[in-house]
Amino acid sequence: MMQTVEGIKTSQSKKKDPLIKVFTRGLWSENPGLCQLLGLCPLLAVSNSAVSALGLGLATLIVVCLSSVIISILRKILLREVRIPLYVVLIATLVTCVKFSVAAYYPSLYDSLGIYLALIVTNCIIMGRAEAVAGRETPLRAFLDAAGCGLGFVFVLFSLGSLREIIGNGTWMKGAGMLLGDWAIPFESYFFSNDYTYLVAVLPPGGFFLLALLIAFKNALTLYKRRRAEKRLCIPSSRD
Repeated sequence: MMQTVEGIKTSQSKKKDPLIKVFTRGLWSENPGLCQLLGLCPLLAVSNSAVSALGLGLATLIVVCLSSVIISILRKILLREVRIPLYVVLIATLVTCVKFSVAAYYPSLYDSLGIYLALIVTNCIIMGRAEAVAGRETPLRAFLDAAGCGLGFVFVLFSLGSLREIIGNGTWMKGAGMLLGDWAIPFESYFFSNDYTYLVAVLPPGGFFLLALLIAFKNALTLYKRRRAEKRLCIPSSRD
């Protein structure tokens, strides 16, 4: 009985979280790429360039937001025993629609993403948001949670892709026009020639190494902020 009461109190406290916190926790404190280490397969395989990383990140963001909202709307009529297969069918349908759209309007990006665009179906971030939040919360809270986690994943993908492209190829946002249109062509930058690049950065070992550096930077920054907050709360002792 006591555990049931505590569980009710815990669920009520979670529901009382402000909407801004529901959105921002996926961006930093519960970032799926830096904290939960979800979606590592596309995170390391497609992040060899900034444009490819941004394209896959936006596709994942669209799928996770749409699936979370739809699942939240239908949560009361979905049978709990078969919810996981239904989630998979819904996510696969959305991914197929996104895949056909990319193939129709962005064929160059579709060719560069390859099979990883279809593999969004197996991305743990989407299924995790559906099971943990969308199946239990209102559509608004489910959307904000999915948008925060999706944008956090886009941020990690784009940051990792930018670092790998600059270090490995000496360029940044090369081919931006095929994703964003002609207005994005001026963003294509060339920093240095191939004589000064490190090819290992665009290979899988370089992806692991740079991802580890991003995780270390995030943890160091979090620890620094925590220590500053603790130092502010400390009462200085007077010395005789």
